[in-house]
Amino acid sequence: MWAVLLLKGILVGLCASIPLGPIGVICVQRTVNKGRRSGFASGYGAALADTIFASIAVFGLSYVIDFIRSHELLIQILGGTGIAILGLFIFLRDPLKRVRRDRRAPSTPVQDASWIFLLTLTNPLAIFLFLALLAAVRIELDPTHLGSLLSVLLGVHLGATSWWYVLTLVVSHFRHRFHLRQLFWFNKIAGLAILILGGIAAAIGLIHLIL
Repeated sequence: MWAVLLLKGILVGLCASIPLGPIGVICVQRTVNKGRRSGFASGYGAALADTIFASIAVFGLSYVIDFIRSHELLIQILGGTGIAILGLFIFLRDPLKRVRRDRRAPSTPVQDASWIFLLTLTNPLAIFLFLALLAAVRIELDPTHLGSLLSVLLGVHLGATSWWYVLTLVVSHFRHRFHLRQLFWFNKIAGLAILILGGIAAAIGLIHLIL
């Protein structure tokens, strides 16, 4: 029973992580710029945040879900705006100067993971994604059975972490093929993509709020 729940949790974690949104673009960008360790640490920060979202969905913390649902549009606008600002910052800064600075004083894995962990937490609407995914794989949970709940959460965490491990492994394999000029344009494109994705999320929320 617990093994089945673990496998279903892994599937949920993979399905939640694989779509390459703004966080994914940031992790790819960090892998290219700073290496696989930084990219994977960033992805692991996202996996930790997703595990928290999944915990809220699994344990049925109704007061948290009700609060998010009642402020859904405002959260979407603020979260999307924050992502867009980060994308603009990445687009405008000189990646070559950043690479040289990182080589002189590289960030630690804890710093990389913490930053993306906090950034991912700005999108609590992901809780509803986990609610949908849990229902899609037909996970029926009994709140009185702590072991089954933890099996699902462990699976979610393993699934999400596995995805970031594989993604950063593949990206790091091609990392050294990027020359300085290509690195410059990669960062411009990555920043623009993050800016657009965040802007779209904020704009959709604002339109729904006005209408």
